[in-house]
Amino acid sequence: MPSEDPGRGSGPRDRDDRDGTGRDREPSDRPASQSGWDESASGPTSANGGTADVGAGRLDDDHPSGPGDEARRPPTPRAIDHAFHVTEVRTEGDRVYYFGHALVSDDLEAAIAPAFRNSGYAISHVERAGEDVVVARPAATGVDGVPWTHLLLFVLTIGSTLIAGSMWFFVNPIQEPTQIWKGWPFSVGIMTVLGVHEMGHYVMTRRHDVDATLPYFIPVPTLIGTMGAVIRMKGSMPDRKALFDIGVAGPIAGLIATIAVTVVGLYLDPVTAPAELANSENAQEIAIGFPPLMHVLSWITGQPLYYDDPLTTVHPVVVAGWVGMFVTFLNLIPVGQLDGGHVVRAIAPEYQATIAAVIPGLLYALAAYLLFVRDLAPRNVTLWLVWGTIALGLAFVGPATPTDDSTDLGWKRTLIGLATFAVGLACFAPVPIAIVS
Repeated sequence: MPSEDPGRGSGPRDRDDRDGTGRDREPSDRPASQSGWDESASGPTSANGGTADVGAGRLDDDHPSGPGDEARRPPTPRAIDHAFHVTEVRTEGDRVYYFGHALVSDDLEAAIAPAFRNSGYAISHVERAGEDVVVARPAATGVDGVPWTHLLLFVLTIGSTLIAGSMWFFVNPIQEPTQIWKGWPFSVGIMTVLGVHEMGHYVMTRRHDVDATLPYFIPVPTLIGTMGAVIRMKGSMPDRKALFDIGVAGPIAGLIATIAVTVVGLYLDPVTAPAELANSENAQEIAIGFPPLMHVLSWITGQPLYYDDPLTTVHPVVVAGWVGMFVTFLNLIPVGQLDGGHVVRAIAPEYQATIAAVIPGLLYALAAYLLFVRDLAPRNVTLWLVWGTIALGLAFVGPATPTDDSTDLGWKRTLIGLATFAVGLACFAPVPIAIVS
């Protein structure tokens, strides 16, 4: 699930470096370091009048000698003077600060983003009293160095899903730590589903030149061993096509992996709980609610999901496929920064806010129906109360906003988006998991 900073709030505004680790800001004291740009002996004059104080050196409109390597140079003041009157250009590290005044009443960032994107730079727009500042930095082109944090979380999640998987094979990981390895089929299945989902997002961010991190896997000691994975998008979204492609790529890739994992699991032998475990006073019976897509795959393969023997259940790899379907449905909930929120924002931006406002109420209503009409135990409906609250928070934060919001998606993307939502609904089960006893 890709996550992006929701946009601008009140006061000084910054949309760059969205992971919060190095936010662009106006230098507290204009640094002595200045970009080595000079278009003429008397200083560069923009088409809209005025002279930009850009220091000593030489500026060539095609190959400016500002900060950056030979392959990437920030655009000259003249390249953006149709929308931004530059009065001064300063540098701080790899950041370039363009001081001046916006000449457009609408979104300044949308007007000048192409010039920076073509130069290999990402931008943010910081406003202050009486002056505008455009901040540019080299756009990320890939992973820089060894991603130790990502690797650590990946390894920890392998461990947590291995432990969870062993329990689906009826191994007690505390009493039988040497038998935890038996959970490896479940671990491989669930890591494949989650990894392919997130890499679908990541590949599309690279295709659209959006700065993003590698997936962060989230290890949690639960029945499935994880809370999924997420990537962080730190660059601005260029247009609606990019927003759609990045949002829809994860669910589509994840669904393909989920179907493959599920089919493999259905052909594997079921597992049977030991009789002594079933008769134990501390044993808990957990029932899985299989969604329609799982029943369709069972019908196509001719393999059962249920068995006459109450101690026999499907192979844990099928459970990994069930997790993939559940994760797909949750990610396609059309609110905020979820995948479904990105897709709806791209397809129908005028209806996005209305849809996002309705979704939390629907999830709360589902919980009420299960509790009062179906008479389920509160512990088995808490899931939808939690997700109703999450959806409410995401709706309040709002969706990602593309820099160019006028892009026409075309009928093919719209059809793909609607089909993805349809398949996502087939991954829904009213009671995905329940503690029976």
